[in-house]
Amino acid sequence: MIDFIIDFLLVLFYTLKDVLPILMLIIFFQLVVLKQPIPHLKKVILGGVYVVLGLALFLIGLEKGLFPVGRIMATQLSDPAFVGTTEGELLHWWSYYWIYIFAAMIGFSTTIAEPSLIAVAIKAGEVSAGTISPLGLRITVALGVAFALALGTFRIVTGTPLFIYIMVGYIVVIIQTIFAPKKFIALAYDSGGVTTSTVTVPLVAALGLGLSSAVPGRNPAIDGFGLIAFASLFPIITVLGYAQFMDLKTRLLKIKTEKDAI
Repeated sequence: MIDFIIDFLLVLFYTLKDVLPILMLIIFFQLVVLKQPIPHLKKVILGGVYVVLGLALFLIGLEKGLFPVGRIMATQLSDPAFVGTTEGELLHWWSYYWIYIFAAMIGFSTTIAEPSLIAVAIKAGEVSAGTISPLGLRITVALGVAFALALGTFRIVTGTPLFIYIMVGYIVVIIQTIFAPKKFIALAYDSGGVTTSTVTVPLVAALGLGLSSAVPGRNPAIDGFGLIAFASLFPIITVLGYAQFMDLKTRLLKIKTEKDAI
């Protein structure tokens, strides 16, 4: 218990040190540049305390909980005893199918729960006057992350170079961007960014490092990273694909309606 308190106080100190420059910058602009008093000062101070405490608790939670969970799950799912082989035996990529399934499911579930994505989806629904469904957008992005993590774990298992996947992925994005409805392009790119936030990143990073440590012949420093890049890229593809599908569906419905009218 004492060790936990000491760890928390250290994390709280470093968090306060990181947040302090931001607070000083805001106060400087408010008082010196804008020359206005800080509105609702008591609430602002209380909110700042909540932010520092929340960040410190979140960081200590990552260290004590999420990082170990992701690493342990990856190690257990790739363990020779679980896979059904002997120690040191060379495995084929399909022997790790539980890893791919787990990665896809953890990617989908963490993305659905991602606060940043929820906020973007709600705003997208508001500005589009209901044309964009917040739940539909969240599910589309989550499917993209699920596929991304399954493919990313496959890359770690096989040891293939990361740049091949990223280059091909962005070529697909560029082609989609040319043909996708313009009103969805910015939203699709933002959807790729908000997936790599507070809930998804810790588990994804731990999963990649744990898997690369457990698979024979893989180096965590070389193969362990890159899953977050996948999680940022593939939601763009799925959202643009969804936009193209809906646009095509609308056009076909319009043509059908015109034919029926004739």
